[in-house]
Amino acid sequence: MGNKYILPPEWAVQSAIQLTWPHAGTDWLPYLDDICAVYVEMADIITRYEKLIVVTPEPENVWRQLNTRLTKRQLENVTVHECLTNDTWARDHGFITLKDGDSARLLDFRFNGWGEKFPAELDNAINRSLYANHVVKGEYVDMNDFVLEGGSIESDGKGTVFTTSKCLLAPHRNQPMTRAGIEQRLKDSLCAERIVWIDYGHLDGDDTDGHIDTLVRTAPDDTLLYISCTDPNDSHYDDLRMMEEQLKTFRTADVRPYRLIRLPMPHPIYDDGYRLPATYANFVIINGAVIYPTYGQPDTDAEAAKAIKEAYPERNIIGVDSRTVIRQHGSLHCCTMQLLS
Repeated sequence: MGNKYILPPEWAVQSAIQLTWPHAGTDWLPYLDDICAVYVEMADIITRYEKLIVVTPEPENVWRQLNTRLTKRQLENVTVHECLTNDTWARDHGFITLKDGDSARLLDFRFNGWGEKFPAELDNAINRSLYANHVVKGEYVDMNDFVLEGGSIESDGKGTVFTTSKCLLAPHRNQPMTRAGIEQRLKDSLCAERIVWIDYGHLDGDDTDGHIDTLVRTAPDDTLLYISCTDPNDSHYDDLRMMEEQLKTFRTADVRPYRLIRLPMPHPIYDDGYRLPATYANFVIINGAVIYPTYGQPDTDAEAAKAIKEAYPERNIIGVDSRTVIRQHGSLHCCTMQLLS
């Protein structure tokens, strides 16, 4: 693939955000009304800033929900595409877009339910359906011989891609490929000059084997936002402390230390006795704003907003209550995927 293409950072200008809508055939069924209300809230925010693409097997139902909250002008920003789906995690089954000026390459990697943990055949076919029906624009590139989820990579837009070894080397992804082989494939596919591996970081209840978007996020001016645990009695404390120490050793392509901004850990949230992987790192960057998850914890919610504002001072910082989203072990970034055309 050509050297002119880059994997833009998430704060680059976007053409749309994709949401894959919850329905009764998903694991959201026990609290479907609650999660749909969250999606309507996200749609309301997104369409104030940019276009929205909704993927759903029930388009009439989605339009009915959107009409309860969005204005006529906002509704004009929405495209609803009918398509069968297994679940709702657009970050991991959506296109990964490379850009070269006005040209876009739509990379369609294989999504296999985070290492064959969950059914994914329908979700893995969403991109082909979007492209075949001209919902998205760009050059389609079939990457279905390689498993890669959007939540497992972060780009600085300058040739560096960050990822986690725990995820990309996890079982049932791309074995028997070695770390060196996977790194070369990432460089070739994403037109990256270097891959930076994070070897620590774990959240109890995480189904993704350590997606980077739950741990560390890139931001402008060589900035990394990362979750930090200050409670020695927390099960995450040791691993996140080692992650922080590793981040301190990282250097930019021109050999300068990164600017590091800490995000707090939410107070533990449990469901049926199991800890959920709540994290403030799972925020969504859109044109002009950052949508970040809140967890009904005024102290940590406010601290997280302050940290994100430090990284994105020119953008509005908007909180969305994510206590329902986290019940399925994800958060707001996992629900979305940006498109660039």
